[in-house]
Order: sequence, then structure tokens, then C-alpha cells
Amino acid sequence: MQKHVPRADNVSTLEIALAQLRRIIEDGVDHGFFECSVSCEVINGKKRRLVIKAGKSHQFTIAEDEILQR
Repeated sequence: MQKHVPRADNVSTLEIALAQLRRIIEDGVDHGFFECSVSCEVINGKKRRLVIKAGKSHQFTIAEDEILQR
């Protein structure tokens, strides 16, 4: 599982996760078939762990302050 994704300070972890999900869907459509699942759980108080599984797993931890900004 991917534990940490380097990112620019102005891009949220959720935006990175959504971009990854979009790439997975676009690649799957190009190939003509794919399977994907998305799950989310609350961890360490109010953080969210978002996991996208599509061949391999991509894990993103969304901080509480990102959630409150939405």
C-alpha cells in the first residue's frame, strides 16, 4: 500500500486521491475492463483513511483540517 505521497502544499490529499481515482478509471476504460473499490474509515480521532484498490492499493490519509475546509 502506498503510505505517503509527496505533494505541493496547495494541493489537498483528497484532490490527489481523486486524481488517482480518475487515472484508474481512465486506464480501465482504455483497456476495456477493470475492477476498482474505494473504502474510507475514521482513524486516530478525526482523520480519514481512504483506500483505492485497483490491481494494487493506494492509501491516502486525509487530515482533520482538510475535512473541515470542505
